[in-house]
Amino acid sequence: MLYYLFSYLDRQFDFPGAGMFGYISFRSAMAVITALFIASFFGKRIIRFLRRKQVGESVRDLGLEGQMSKQGTPTMGGVIILLALLIPVLLFGDVCNIYIILMIITTVWLGLIGFLDDYIKVFKKDKKGLHGRFKVLGQVSLGLIVGLTFYFSDDIVVRERIPAPQPVTVQTADAPVPAREYKTVDVKSTTTTIPFVKENEFDYAWLVGWLGAGAKDFVWVAFVLVIIFIVTSVSNGANITDGLDGLAAGTSSVMGITLGVLAYLSGNMIYADYLNIMYIPNTGELVIFISAFIGATVGFLWYNTYPAQVFMGDTGSLAIGGIIAVYAILIRKELLIPLLCGIFLAENISVMIQVSWFKYTKRKYGEGRRIFLMSPLHHHYQKKGYPEPKIVTRFWIVGIMLAVITIATLKMR
Repeated sequence: MLYYLFSYLDRQFDFPGAGMFGYISFRSAMAVITALFIASFFGKRIIRFLRRKQVGESVRDLGLEGQMSKQGTPTMGGVIILLALLIPVLLFGDVCNIYIILMIITTVWLGLIGFLDDYIKVFKKDKKGLHGRFKVLGQVSLGLIVGLTFYFSDDIVVRERIPAPQPVTVQTADAPVPAREYKTVDVKSTTTTIPFVKENEFDYAWLVGWLGAGAKDFVWVAFVLVIIFIVTSVSNGANITDGLDGLAAGTSSVMGITLGVLAYLSGNMIYADYLNIMYIPNTGELVIFISAFIGATVGFLWYNTYPAQVFMGDTGSLAIGGIIAVYAILIRKELLIPLLCGIFLAENISVMIQVSWFKYTKRKYGEGRRIFLMSPLHHHYQKKGYPEPKIVTRFWIVGIMLAVITIATLKMR
């Protein structure tokens, strides 16, 4: 809202300093500072409120060292992240921007699903929480909204360079030489970025190319299905990763910084042209959103690092995963998710492998066998005797390495 207020003051009254709000860099800095302040200053008050309401974590004894000491620690702390994220975005972002609208919808949508899950666990004393099918239905619904909006909205375009209709003649030192001029146009497109490839654009239309002449009428179906899969996978991956103090919040903040860099480069015509990457108009506002996200997750770590004073619960983890997924989709970097979100991927795969192998061996040998000492992967290392802070720190380091490689893909082709 401050963005519109100061833009008006700058246009109408030439108000001193109001022009600063026209710069994405200034508004991003303000978003980070505001999010950090809200998370750190009001976070303590929210934790006290959760304690008064006895919103404590119910811990099941899995034989892990130090696990039972977490019994009663306030949960649903994801509310801190959501407030610290949304308030700066509403203050400093252009809330009429289609990309910001989609990110706000994502945050609120998955935050509410996670909140409902935590509410059932805490107040209804049902450890299973919201039934899995309803979680998936909510994630699929969000993927459907994002995919359809992305495909059909005229505000979501990419800028392409195409040859001018007529060649022009350029005078050189020797003789006139025919040359081709280019012009830029904003077009609807289902292209995205492929890492490590020189011609690094992939069109989802290829997925339905086998349908022949009528394939273009079904591109949206393939596109939306991919979006649904990505949103569901990443949000569940973040949810599974949230098992140790500071693990999900720390790795997510690293991913957020990386996505912010990619969004800034993709939304800046000069840098996009220099790096030969896709230029996406109007995505600069996403830098403000991700700045608030970084501030919110880092601020939350003030209370969530070992030993945690509060857990984010599904309220935070589902929202964080969905935000990362949708953000990557909007800047057309979703194929980088397996690399950037390698921690989430490893955690997800460890559970899938463990469950599949257990069921297979139980069916074949009459007793279930395990590959990992316990899944998800971070519990495997706990069982091996690693201290919790060491596991979290090493996961952070791996996350930083993956983030650096992700950014490097801009030039590694």
